[in-house]
Amino acid sequence: MDQPAVRVKNLNKSFGDAPVVRDVSFHVSPGQTIVLLGPSGCGKTTTLRLIAGFETLDSGVVQIDGKSVATANSHTPPEKRRIGMVFQDYAIFPHLDVKRNISFGLPRSVDRDRRVQEMLALVGMDRLGERMPHELSGGQQQRVALARALAPEPAVLLLDEPFSNLDAALRAELRAEVKQLLKNSATTAVFVTHDQEEALFMGDQITVMNNGRVEQIGSAEEVYHQPKTRFVAEFVGQTDFLSGQVAGQSIETPLGHVPLSKSVPENTPLEIMVRPDDVKLE
Repeated sequence: MDQPAVRVKNLNKSFGDAPVVRDVSFHVSPGQTIVLLGPSGCGKTTTLRLIAGFETLDSGVVQIDGKSVATANSHTPPEKRRIGMVFQDYAIFPHLDVKRNISFGLPRSVDRDRRVQEMLALVGMDRLGERMPHELSGGQQQRVALARALAPEPAVLLLDEPFSNLDAALRAELRAEVKQLLKNSATTAVFVTHDQEEALFMGDQITVMNNGRVEQIGSAEEVYHQPKTRFVAEFVGQTDFLSGQVAGQSIETPLGHVPLSKSVPENTPLEIMVRPDDVKLE
């Protein structure tokens, strides 16, 4: 079994008296994308910043490529963690052209020109290396930020709501491109979003967070069709609930009888989750 590219174990972080991340644990296999999904204030971005090293944790462990980079007693600085970071607001240098933006973080020991050309080709901007950031569209600027983050060949790419500043059509187009790019380059990624559709599309695994805690980790199919908590059921996708009562091996509801998959005492009141694709109107 492959060693996880990223492992976080029992992460805790408070700001003052307010706990923001509570006992968060998950791991990411090499070449996989895990999405941290949840509403604003649920702790997903703070978790990403703890992995990046932009925040110090109160307790727990962060491991990247099998090496501990953060514990309660030690803190490896971000530049020594082998991470790439793509921010919400692009964060590219306005006074540098595209090529120099991409080459900024590259060590002098590598063939910079060759690596920059590889990155430009990877993000489909071969002919735009001389452009200045203000001459680019929002989508092109985000491609430059992505190329810059990937250029040093990081062990893990961290993406903090990277498409939220784009219009809906461009957001859908760019996320498809980025998903394919991550697969083609076998890049391990941790992706933060509050957009359910984006999470279901981008993630090999999805970690649903609420109030600083992990509610469920699973594939898109698992968190959509087999939510473990009511919060996950309500937050991921469109959901309605029907009240019912156990009657033999089924649940009696206003829409008829629904089969029970396990034994439950007779007359027990229950609620069942209903998705739009569960119902057919005749």
